[in-house]
Amino acid sequence: MVAAKPSTKGLIDLLDESAEWLVVAENGRAFPVNRSEIEIDASDGKTLFGVIDERGFRSRRVEGFSFESGEIHVAVAGAYGGESELLRLVPRVSAAELSANVELVRLTRANEIASLVEQFETGVKIVRVGLNKVSGRFAEIVADAGPRRFCVFADVAGGATAEGTVASAILWFERLQMRAKKPAREVHIIVEKRAAASIQKLHALLKEPIKTSIKVFEIDRKSGVESLKPRAELAVNRLWREKPKKLKLPDEVVPGETAHKIIELAPDEIDVMHSRQGETLRFNGMAFARVRLMAGRESAWHGFDRLKRPLTDETWPELVQSLDNLHTYRTAGPASKRHDLYRLSPESWLESILRRNIKLLDANLILAPIYNQFRTVADKIDLLALRRDGRLVIIEIKTSPDRETPFQAADYWRKIEHLRRRGELKRAKVFGDLEIIDKPALVYAVAPALSFHRDFEHFARMLSPEIELWRFELHENWREEIKVIARRNYFE
Repeated sequence: MVAAKPSTKGLIDLLDESAEWLVVAENGRAFPVNRSEIEIDASDGKTLFGVIDERGFRSRRVEGFSFESGEIHVAVAGAYGGESELLRLVPRVSAAELSANVELVRLTRANEIASLVEQFETGVKIVRVGLNKVSGRFAEIVADAGPRRFCVFADVAGGATAEGTVASAILWFERLQMRAKKPAREVHIIVEKRAAASIQKLHALLKEPIKTSIKVFEIDRKSGVESLKPRAELAVNRLWREKPKKLKLPDEVVPGETAHKIIELAPDEIDVMHSRQGETLRFNGMAFARVRLMAGRESAWHGFDRLKRPLTDETWPELVQSLDNLHTYRTAGPASKRHDLYRLSPESWLESILRRNIKLLDANLILAPIYNQFRTVADKIDLLALRRDGRLVIIEIKTSPDRETPFQAADYWRKIEHLRRRGELKRAKVFGDLEIIDKPALVYAVAPALSFHRDFEHFARMLSPEIELWRFELHENWREEIKVIARRNYFE
């Protein structure tokens, strides 16, 4: 039975009880969705229920709903006065249950790692085992080895970046260092083998005294039983010994026929990102169309995020309408600053502005050639440029506070330096016939002044002086005009 008068809050409360739902339509089609993918909008006395189905994302008026046998039944109006439809929403996992289970699993893993610490060093006593209060994804373990106190930081959720792990470990370690009674003297970072290799390389880019305070361990399973294996401390010059992977740049960077036709609709706002898979067209940094060469023929799609449709003669007017919307909202003076087209992908927007005129940031940078979203091995650097004197410049762009930016910049510097020192940038002719001089790359961290994280300077000063890191602060109205209001460096 479906309630006659839907309560928006009541429906939202029911939906919030589960992190994932299975939406079952009357025709039997089922679509698994996250709670964040279900939209409830109440306006003009109507309640709209939005969710993805076989037609894409649709919002329909709610006629009523009920909660029966653990399921939510939602009656929604049909399109254009058609018959209403009853949707069944089946909870996949309770949000509370999921949170409790995840915490229990992670705490269990934290205690397993604490046992590995005891086994690794004789006489170690575990003082405390817990989870990081901010995210809950890291284990925080305090241990004593005689009079020496140290702490252990481990990724028990999996998937954390090297930069995020190191930043979080350092902040926690510094708090324990400040304790009057038995302050911690070292922090041991314990992660899986692949993550340990990345953290070991980032660790090499730190300077004293923080460098000697951090020990890196990997979880070894070679014998069939877990144990801890320490990673050696690397000097910076050891980072260049590996043979780099060959760079594969697109053979041609000229827009294809379809891309050229689209660009003509708004040449001042549209740019193209080239890759081996094809072309992505962006309007002030917002991707809205893609072109791929398949079996010798171009195929194109248009739309935002997951809502993409094939681009044909019949759907071309839809593309034009999308561009009209972008002209209205993806501009410095939009009809509404709350619109998604204005708010989303701000970093790509700023990057696209700088790409069109990099001299707005630094008059010494060569405008062309410049490769945006330059791919190293597995990462995308926002912009890679060349100064007039032939020195490389890595440009990392942020539009919101990101605590890990200095470590991300250091990691990008290491990867580009590896390619430069081993001659791979020259071989691939990344900058054509222009000379790249034999000096380490510079790093420019660029963001609106208020978008630098409060810990940026703290972490930037921990980096090796070999990394020439500059901070470029922009005026907050960067969409209207790029204006550098402050510059400072952290390597002198």
